[in-house]
Amino acid sequence: MTFAFAVSMYLVIWWIVLFAMLPIGVRTPEEEGESTVPGTPESAPHTPHLLPKMVATTIVSSIVFAVLYLIIAERVITIDDIPFFPRYEHVQ
Repeated sequence: MTFAFAVSMYLVIWWIVLFAMLPIGVRTPEEEGESTVPGTPESAPHTPHLLPKMVATTIVSSIVFAVLYLIIAERVITIDDIPFFPRYEHVQ
């Protein structure tokens, strides 16, 4: 696995995990008991708490990347280990 591939894979994983974590714990101003500011949508978060979500995203992404790195680079799981993949003979 090249360095560029590893970095790009980590960034893709990071963004996917970030978008999965963004809605966690979000409360609207109505749920907080406050009125909405004119011009903002009613579904806008009262306080999005982006910094803790980015830290949690980095931690989860690092764990997911480490597992994928082991699978790809160290060949912990190979294609032959997956039972529903067809078996091909190597051509020399």
